[in-house]
Amino acid sequence: MSRRPPARRRPRKRSRAARRQDPFVLGVAAVVAISLFVTVVNWLLAHWWILLIAFVLAAIGAGLWFHQKAQRAKWERVRAQGLRYQLSQIDALHHRQFEHAVRDLMKRDGCADAVQVGGAGDNGADVKATDPFGRRWVIQCKHRRAGLAGAAVGTPDLQKLNGTGRQIHYGDVIVMVTNGRFSSKAHPFARDQRLHLVDRRLLGEWAAGSRPLWELLNRIPPPRRSSSLQ
Repeated sequence: MSRRPPARRRPRKRSRAARRQDPFVLGVAAVVAISLFVTVVNWLLAHWWILLIAFVLAAIGAGLWFHQKAQRAKWERVRAQGLRYQLSQIDALHHRQFEHAVRDLMKRDGCADAVQVGGAGDNGADVKATDPFGRRWVIQCKHRRAGLAGAAVGTPDLQKLNGTGRQIHYGDVIVMVTNGRFSSKAHPFARDQRLHLVDRRLLGEWAAGSRPLWELLNRIPPPRRSSSLQ
């Protein structure tokens, strides 16, 4: 014969006394909390000068914090405006650091929204920025540890950038930048497809801080808006 499963126990109901005790406990807790609050308020009112001192100290602390924050922002702007790179420094960078350096150079020249986006699934863009004239820049970076002695950047890389720079990233100015060199076929392809090439020589001039990149390149699209830097 099969055994019958044990009967499930029903939860025991709370007694009436326990249910009556809950509102009483809550009431006592509320009275204690109110009494404590009233006591603290009365003490502070009797010692109002403590509140005044606390308010003054808080105001001084907040003022110092905002002042330090403003000073840090000011010095960061000064540092960014004075940013310079030598080609030897650029050669020593990791390829991801090179992308960050290009982003910082764009910020130095007035592109406040410059951002490094390179990585898996970047669709050919490593840096994107909007210049003071409203033009959207899409930049791909090719770092060569050996500089000019490294492999030349050729048309396959340019073809990928050309296929995504405008269609996916909606760029107005599509740029390939390298601390090395471009192949002989890269220049005519870039010219035909309205791409801009920044080789080692031009990168060195730009990184030295002489002029922003849009003043160093030819055939740049016209501004979308007037510049606040003028």
